[in-house]
Amino acid sequence: QVHLVESGGGLVQAGGSLRLSCAASGSSFAIRAMGWYRQAPGKQRELVAVITSGSSTNYADSVKGRFTVSRDNAKNTVYLQMNSLKPEDTAVYYCTVTTHPSGNNYWGQGTQVTVSS
Repeated sequence: QVHLVESGGGLVQAGGSLRLSCAASGSSFAIRAMGWYRQAPGKQRELVAVITSGSSTNYADSVKGRFTVSRDNAKNTVYLQMNSLKPEDTAVYYCTVTTHPSGNNYWGQGTQVTVSS
């Protein structure tokens, strides 16, 4: 079992920045990939960014050039640096971890990001 704790959400004006963090803990697990999804009111949950154990990254087109995902393998922590935030980035952001070799997915509790215009 993997437990995820997220932090760093909040309220920011358009054009501002926020940094989300997500720390994974548990017993005897290896991480294949870590990443972030988001869900805005009335919309489906969507991929924001993911980073693999080999540090390959993938981003949603809507955040490319503005968001950066990174990880600290020693701390089992993933970060999402969000710059040039827009009101349409407002959503609950969820951390996710995929373990190896099981391929099981785990989710954090979510952290609210609100961008005011």
